[in-house]
Amino acid sequence: MQRNILGTRIPAGMHDFLPAELGILEKLEGKLLDRLRRWGYQKVLTPALEYAACVQPELDKDDELYKFFDRQGHILALRPEFTTPIARMVGARLRTLSLPLRFCYAGDVYRSSSAQYREFRQVGVELIGSGSALADAEVIALAAEGMRELGVADCQLNLGHMGIFMGLMSELGVPSEVQGALEEKLARKDLVGIESLVRQSDLSDQAKEILLKLPYLHGGEEILDELVRFSKQAEIREAVNGLREVYGYLKDFGVQDMVALDLGILRGFSYYTGVIFEGYVPGVGFPVVEGGRYDALYGDFGFPQPATGFAIHLGSLLGLFPHDGLEPAGVLVYGADRSEVIRRAQALRSEGKRVEMAFEVVSPEVEERWVEEKNISRVEKV
Repeated sequence: MQRNILGTRIPAGMHDFLPAELGILEKLEGKLLDRLRRWGYQKVLTPALEYAACVQPELDKDDELYKFFDRQGHILALRPEFTTPIARMVGARLRTLSLPLRFCYAGDVYRSSSAQYREFRQVGVELIGSGSALADAEVIALAAEGMRELGVADCQLNLGHMGIFMGLMSELGVPSEVQGALEEKLARKDLVGIESLVRQSDLSDQAKEILLKLPYLHGGEEILDELVRFSKQAEIREAVNGLREVYGYLKDFGVQDMVALDLGILRGFSYYTGVIFEGYVPGVGFPVVEGGRYDALYGDFGFPQPATGFAIHLGSLLGLFPHDGLEPAGVLVYGADRSEVIRRAQALRSEGKRVEMAFEVVSPEVEERWVEEKNISRVEKV
């Protein structure tokens, strides 16, 4: 049967991985997981399909979910991230373990709202059971070390705090509809949209001045001093003090050179409650690292615990690494005696070599072409 044109395509936002590309992806994933395990994080895996009721409340936009019905009429969804499924798993099965819990993961997540990536590989961690600033610093430092492990030394981690934004909204009396629009534009770094929204609002001139400064409060500890000069609210001062403490620990971890404070960042999931951070690399127009504290999430699963973590968007980093050609097959074995070809190939494989076996005798011209196309390092004729 001849397939129609859709049978030759893949859906928007999905990706095929050729051998070289997949080899790079798996190599990067292995490096990251090795680093995470050295920090005491154990790997877990949750199902790709969850009940929609589990993951749906955590997305700002319901249309980001891929939804299905099972035969009993339950609404299922492909996981859009790992944090909520792991919270569900811990609340259901791991309550008796000693805290804090340190878990890591690697797997694909699915979001229908993105044009470029709708299925993408995430590698990340969840640190459950500690509300200390040192726990925040640990996951941020680990994210920084993870990027160094991959050889992405020019990654910039921007550090903020949800309490600052929420405190300002309360202190300045920002209406809910303006707050919602401002959140959306801050998350997208839409500076023109922010200015238009704020200037057209009914807020006081002082409130407008403060909100227009917010996206530009980026740098070192001096921006915290600037923030406390125009805010006396306890929630904001508590957030500022927390950021100072975390920032100091990052110096002890030796990663402060990769971190800048950015009081205008917001995360796209509703569960974040405290310190938040994003990682950017040149040439990629969106965050490749996303993380922060989410102290209220575990209460939704009947197991109230503070928690923090991060995820690295691994697929978006592939373009930073060369992957021309296939991984070397190592040795090509061929000959007229097929039994002897099999025996020789098996002997080489038992020595740990990668071996490709030809099914027929190959001509010198074919041998030359295969060596080039398959990147073979040695040919044996038996």
